[in-house]
Amino acid sequence: MQFRNFKMVGYVVYGRGSFNQLNEIIKPHRKINAPIIFLVDHYFEDKPLANKIPLQGNDKLIFVDVSYEPKTTYVDKLANDLKEEFGTVSGVIGIGGGSAMDLAKAVSLMMNNEGSSADYQGWDLVKKPGVYKVGIPTLSGTGAEVSRTTVLTGPTKKLGMNSDFTPFDQIVLDPELTKDAPANQRFYTGMDCYIHCIESLTGTYLNEFSKSYGEKALELCREVFINKTTWDEECDEKLMMASYAGGMSIAYSQVGVAHAVSYGLSYLLGTKHGIGNCIVMNHLDEYYPEGVKEFKLMVEKNNIEIPKGICANLSDDDFNKMMDVSMGMKPLWENALGKDWEKIMTREKLRSIYEKL
Repeated sequence: MQFRNFKMVGYVVYGRGSFNQLNEIIKPHRKINAPIIFLVDHYFEDKPLANKIPLQGNDKLIFVDVSYEPKTTYVDKLANDLKEEFGTVSGVIGIGGGSAMDLAKAVSLMMNNEGSSADYQGWDLVKKPGVYKVGIPTLSGTGAEVSRTTVLTGPTKKLGMNSDFTPFDQIVLDPELTKDAPANQRFYTGMDCYIHCIESLTGTYLNEFSKSYGEKALELCREVFINKTTWDEECDEKLMMASYAGGMSIAYSQVGVAHAVSYGLSYLLGTKHGIGNCIVMNHLDEYYPEGVKEFKLMVEKNNIEIPKGICANLSDDDFNKMMDVSMGMKPLWENALGKDWEKIMTREKLRSIYEKL
């Protein structure tokens, strides 16, 4: 049996206020005449966090547009513009939710790899390490801070650059950065973590490594979204660690049906990942009966409205595009339904799921 040799994040700093150590953390990685590039979620434009970023010399702060999930064209433009302006850079730092962190990972890789990021959508296609990269989450739940993928929408598919070169060299987990997140956004991203856990813990790829992280992340999600009546600092801290543990859980297993279906929504309709997972999870009683029941309880307790009817006016061609993207997520389906998944999840069956959304 061949065991996967799993690449983890290089360094982790955790704690309230740890963002203030960023300058000393990145100092040893600075090269002469090569700036540090800060890719910051555009949500923070004109907000206090932007003034705390330790810019020096010719460092550059770019507010990245994450209205939609990252596209390969956007990654390529950012990387090519930086190469044109500076030749090389010392590092790329992503500050924001999952999309901002995924952009940072992808741009770091494209500083040292030829062609387009679309050429590397898949498993183990990246040939060279990227430049030094740091992930700093300001939302908790995606697990992007620890994952070996960077989820991108390309010309023909939505698929990550899954490789051992993708994980961050450093992550800064500062719960203080998540305290002002809008309640809806916080819930959708937190549910991404919860759904990771349900899919990982009920999947055919499950092992004790994934199980130990997944069970802890699930316990933390329950404490935050079921047991707590008001949001406080402890919730920020618990959800940040749930995100980390949930990301670690799927790193050595996989996600499942909710993610596979939501990838199609994201590709065709631009639906954000967290919201997409929630829209899909609402209709997956057949696959995750206990998980869906608990998910609906969380939705109710947190007064969240899950969008409905988003596929109501789609054409056959639209449904086919979504199904093509979704069916391409083979490891996810195999984890959820076993090696014979194609006999279970036919196109007709998949279409019937999309029609409910």
